[in-house]
Amino acid sequence: MWVVRVFLLYAVVGYAYARQSPHADLVLEYFNSPDGSRYSNNLYEDALLDVPGLITKYGYPVEVHNVITDDGYILEVQRIPYGRDRNNVPDPRKPVVLVMHGLCSSSADWVLMGPGSALAYELAESGYDVWLGNARGNYYSRNHTTMDPDVGIDFWQYSWDEIGRLDLPSMIDYILAVTGKSRIHYIGHSQGTTVFWVMGSLRPEYNDKIITMQALAPVAYMENNENALFIILAPFADSIESLGAIVGFTELFPNTDFMTWLGQAFCADLAPTQPICTELLFFIAGHSLDQHNATMFPVKLGHTPAGIAVRQLVHYGQHIRKNFFRRYDHGRMDNRRIYGSFTPPNYDLSKITAPVFLHFVDDDIFAHVKDVQRLFRELGRPVGMFRVQHPTFSHLDFMWGIDATQLVYNRVINLMRSAGDD
Repeated sequence: MWVVRVFLLYAVVGYAYARQSPHADLVLEYFNSPDGSRYSNNLYEDALLDVPGLITKYGYPVEVHNVITDDGYILEVQRIPYGRDRNNVPDPRKPVVLVMHGLCSSSADWVLMGPGSALAYELAESGYDVWLGNARGNYYSRNHTTMDPDVGIDFWQYSWDEIGRLDLPSMIDYILAVTGKSRIHYIGHSQGTTVFWVMGSLRPEYNDKIITMQALAPVAYMENNENALFIILAPFADSIESLGAIVGFTELFPNTDFMTWLGQAFCADLAPTQPICTELLFFIAGHSLDQHNATMFPVKLGHTPAGIAVRQLVHYGQHIRKNFFRRYDHGRMDNRRIYGSFTPPNYDLSKITAPVFLHFVDDDIFAHVKDVQRLFRELGRPVGMFRVQHPTFSHLDFMWGIDATQLVYNRVINLMRSAGDD
């Protein structure tokens, strides 16, 4: 009941000063731009459109590709082959980049903030052939050649180990085949970096297919993780999956109409409960008031979360407050059968020889500086660590931050350009 009471208290207090978010004027200015299409211009429409619909709405070319993994998962990958305002003609010589989302997310995170802000559009305007990946099980990749995600638990028996070991190689090989390239750039955020470490260590031949790996908020070691929710859940990680398997509960945080409704009814501008939405977001992902665009809540919650398997969360839970980065722990006997040892083997980070650029912040409750520094020391070919020059830039700001283009994206693109192309 205390949760209800706190919610009501916030609602009453919030009603007394209900107002637009600090960035509402900026967003409204975008909506009223002369050409009507420069920025996100209808929050509720954008919350309902899917990624191809969003890209099309704002005047960019889009292709939808289906990639089938070796174990039968059907992954949707969206492509923006060229820009709208600049570099806006097809050209097979364009360098190629694959962008990979984080936990509970999808490719939507790279377009939902709209032209002039979202990373996918910035890359396209800068002359890149942009491919947006979707991990198995999320809204766009909830398909399989034989298994039904809504029947039984078999579809959901994977962690981010399988995403790195099977999904990423399948997407990369497909992209190389379509574009005729021999190498691509890779940008990952959070879990999008974790799965790259998995691929590079377990399938090291893929290092030769990467020009640069740009790691935003890189996550491997989690010994110093400060996320309160993760710390609370970590001791019960294995029990959560066991119980979930018994009751058939193996999917978490799917994309639903409820979240879209919640974003519009409770988190939109002028809603008295919008401050609660902001505080909950900060509790989960870190506090960053001046980079947080609350006006965009309806769009964000229309697309995020996008669904994960319970085991993805459990696998991270197995690493919280531990000094290792290793494969999924199935239990002693299953480990012996799968890995040949009672303890899961560590990922050998020294095998990751692709040029890696780590982009981090001082106050990231998921990717602590000490853990990022350890990752840097153990990688086979790290190029550099790049601190975001903003005191409160947080984990989610790499996707949605007001100044993400100036603070992160411009540097990432410059580093990619300096490395050359295929």
